Amino acid sequence: MMLKGFEEFQKVGKDGFDAAVKSFGEMNKGFQAIAAEVTDYSKKAFEDHTRAFEQLIGAKSVEQAVEIQSQYAKKAYDTYMAEMSKIGEMYAGLARDAYKPVETAFTKKVS
Repeated sequence: MMLKGFEEFQKVGKDGFDAAVKSFGEMNKGFQAIAAEVTDYSKKAFEDHTRAFEQLIGAKSVEQAVEIQSQYAKKAYDTYMAEMSKIGEMYAGLARDAYKPVETAFTKKVS
């Protein structure tokens, strides 16, 4: 009887460890995807900034310079807001995916 209890305790410990390893693996994948997304966004933002600066240098009038700056500011804001929304969704997905192995292990223990 005591041996069976020890075996069950050992299995619960192993299941918990396996769930933790899977969870950390999912978190690692999620953080890598977010880092890649932020890097891509940063590159695009820098390119947009450089392009706008080049257009400003070539502006023929103050009105044209104001128009270029206004268009750049609007695009930069819209792009930033879209990116923050996307990264927020990625963090939510990361949390969901990292929790799944733990939830599965817990469900097995309760059943």
